[in-house]
Amino acid sequence: MASLTELANPARFMRYSAALLPWTAAAAVLLLVVGFYLAWFSAPADYQQGETIRIMYIHVPAAWLAMMFYSMMALSALGVLVWRHPLADVAQQAAAPIGACFALVCLLTGSFWGKPMWGTYWVWDARLTSMLVLLLVYLGVMALRRALDEPSRAGRAVAILTLVGFVNVPIIKFSVDWWSTLHQPASVLRLGGPTIHASMLWPLLIVALGFTLGALSLHLAAMQAEITRRRVRTLMIFEAERLDRLALQAAS
Repeated sequence: MASLTELANPARFMRYSAALLPWTAAAAVLLLVVGFYLAWFSAPADYQQGETIRIMYIHVPAAWLAMMFYSMMALSALGVLVWRHPLADVAQQAAAPIGACFALVCLLTGSFWGKPMWGTYWVWDARLTSMLVLLLVYLGVMALRRALDEPSRAGRAVAILTLVGFVNVPIIKFSVDWWSTLHQPASVLRLGGPTIHASMLWPLLIVALGFTLGALSLHLAAMQAEITRRRVRTLMIFEAERLDRLALQAAS
């Protein structure tokens, strides 16, 4: 098993991730096929919500992954600012678009689920609002990185903004406990154990694991692409400097 110190070397990371990626991607596809089959053809409809409950199998994993990827970004931000891990900024940059997509999916599926249940696509519910804030923070992090040209400066600025925005993650998680909201309390990740029936719980967990492995596969692939992009950028800078030196020598 590679240590974090070994993985700090981009060449080692590229080698290990290239070997791991096909397995995680294949496992993700298999789990999603099995999970969605169980969710659509085996899991029962809810006695109150009917077939609408099946939105849960996309909405809930999307919400979990939106928060998980932002938490990963916060750890990467610490890696940038505190430990100066060479790949921390790469991991943070690769995670932001993936997390933003899951936050958007969570909001859209929540709206589709809310219409038949609440009679409206949107209410300023504490959890809905805090998830919207999370999406906006994701977009702000990506916009800030694009606004700054110098990579190290951009990495530090994005890391600081990421850590500031992390305060919203526990708000999303505990909003149903702190305030009166339309969302029900946690029914899966809770101290007393899940309250959801096993016929719905297992398909949900399988789909969630499939989405997680798929998202991690995308993250590895995005990190590989970003490392390659940075290598090309460095080579282009070196080549431009070499040509400038040759031009100066020719002029003199």
